[in-house]
Parts: sequence; C-alpha cells; structure tokens
Amino acid sequence: MAVNTILLDFSVDPSKISKNSLQPTIQEVLSKFIPELKETLNTSVGGGGWLVVYTATRDTFITVRSFPQGLISINIEYFRNDGDEPLLTFEAVRELEASLTKSTGSMKSHKYPALKRGAKADRYFLTADERILEYDIDAVLFEEQSPYQKVQIVHSKSLGNLLVLDELQNMSERDLIYTETLMQRGKENYEDKEIVILGGGDGALLYELLKEKPKFVTMLELDEVVLRACREHLRGCCGDCLDQLEGPHYKIVVDDCVKSLDAMIAGGKKVDYVFGDLTDIPVSTEPHGEIWDFIRLILNKAMQVLKPTGKYMTHGNGVSSPLSLAMYEDQLRSLKVPVEFTKDTAFIPSFLEDWVFYQVCLKQVN
Repeated sequence: MAVNTILLDFSVDPSKISKNSLQPTIQEVLSKFIPELKETLNTSVGGGGWLVVYTATRDTFITVRSFPQGLISINIEYFRNDGDEPLLTFEAVRELEASLTKSTGSMKSHKYPALKRGAKADRYFLTADERILEYDIDAVLFEEQSPYQKVQIVHSKSLGNLLVLDELQNMSERDLIYTETLMQRGKENYEDKEIVILGGGDGALLYELLKEKPKFVTMLELDEVVLRACREHLRGCCGDCLDQLEGPHYKIVVDDCVKSLDAMIAGGKKVDYVFGDLTDIPVSTEPHGEIWDFIRLILNKAMQVLKPTGKYMTHGNGVSSPLSLAMYEDQLRSLKVPVEFTKDTAFIPSFLEDWVFYQVCLKQVN
C-alpha cells in the first residue's frame, strides 16, 4: 500500500490568473476524470495567486495552486492498496494533461508518473548529486536497525538483491564492475600478497580477492548486522566467504578498523594492499566535519601499514560531484607522507552513474 502522488504543471498567460478565469475550467476538466470531486477550500494566496483544494473518491486530495507569474500546479494524492487499480493510469494522466492544456491555453505543460510514497519497499534513491532515481524494487528481504545504521536487503527486478544502508543504495548482485574496478582486476597482481580490507561488509571484495590467490586477507568490518544480512541474502556478491569468519587465507574481524589499524601500526605490521571500502566522499562545499575527519584519519593510518611498494585502493563518489572529488584529492596531497595517485571510473548499475575509484601509493624518493 502507498499514497500515490501525481504532479502536473502548466504555464499560462498571467492575465488569466489575475482575472481568476481558470478555476471553473480546471474544475470542469478534473471532474471528468476523477469521480465525486468536491471543492473544500478556495482562497487567495499572496501576490495575486489562489489555492483551491478538492476531495474526491478513494480518499483523494487535490490541490490546484496558481502563481501570478503564470504557473499552475496540480497535485493529486490518493491511497492505493497493493493490487488496486490506479485512480488514473499513466494514459489517463496524459489525457488529463492534454485536456487541461487545451482548455487553459497552456503554452507548456509537464506530467509525471505517480510517485508511490509510504510503501514498505522504498523505490526512490539519490544519485551523488541528489537527483531522484526510481528503482523497480518489489520486496524487502531484510530490515534491521543495527547500532550503527539501518540495514536493508531489497529485491529489484533488474538488479537482483540490493544492499541499502541508511536508505542509500550500496551494492547489488549486478555490481561486479564496482568490485573489479575497485581492485583494478587485470592491472594488479594479488597472488601471494598480504591485504587488509577496511569495511567491505557485503563480502564482494573479499570474495573476488580470494580468487586471485593472495597470501592472506584481513577484513575489518564494524557491523555484524551487515555481515549477517549479506550472508543470507547477497550471496550473488559474496558467495560463501561470509559463512565463516576465518579460512585458510582470510580472517574477518568484527571490530572498529581504527583500533585494528592502531594495533598493526604498534606491532610494525606492513601489508601490500589496503582497501578503503568505507564511507563515500561527502558531497559538501568544504572538507570539514566528522566524515572528512574520519577520511583523513583512515588515510594517514593506512599509509603507515603499507609496504614501501604498497597501494591504498578506494572508491570516491560519482563523477557528478567534481567539487567533492577535487577536495578529496587535496586531502591526498596533504597527508603526513607524500603520495601519488591515479584514478579510474566505471558505470555502476545500482548507482545509475559513473563512479570514481582511486589507487594511492607512497611517493618514491630518489
């Protein structure tokens, strides 16, 4: 069940709004498409506009708002149970738009498919630059609030099972390209190498790295709930590597990665690769705040456990966030030790955009 919201807008001659000549026309057209239409409010709004509110069949609530600059917005909201026919099909919305365009003399109009709000399976997520995307999600397979975040596994008809953390898409069964670009498969040799993964609770990176015959992989994941959810419902990504916390060539440590890095630094541990599979680069105007502080902390500590020829591999954010990516690169140039970096991009199906990945190594002094 969900509240369906249909949005329409029309550009008209401003003089028609000031003369208040469009209200009867709009009401007449709406009544042909929506049964039991009843006006419940009619009031002037500052600057010469007006607002009319209607109710109708099936708990329908309609607002018609005019703006003196020559814009009319119509919002139609109604409750719909699963399996019910829509109040207005998309074809009917198209006919409604055409009728209103003709009767109001609109110069330009827009219509949108019904937004489904309040459903158990949320269908809407954001790109890196906060554009709304609608997904074909039809079921929630797992949902639990951990001590750290809201963890969900949902099913998408096109993406398979999808991990969602704090209502942001994270990893789907169609996202192998994400993992392969992060690890630079085919460009890096992991055979007989020692590797540390910071985060990576979906298990996808661990699963793919183990295929490369490393000497040993240590994965440091804070959230046990993520591990459990992915072990049960994201096996298309993690295979069986989350079934046990330890195997011949890997160990999963359920703990704070900062504490584990500190222990490695204190013990003089050095590895060939560190993967930062943690939070994304924030979309912000300045590199300040708790997340940026955490990113700088992780970068500086990771450099201390790398061998001189080692690499730090991580993901950044979408190419649609160039300012944030530039600020991240400034942080790389300002670390306690000098580094060099390269980057790569790949289109990630569950993000529906190109994503940026970084490869960072210690600068060699001649």
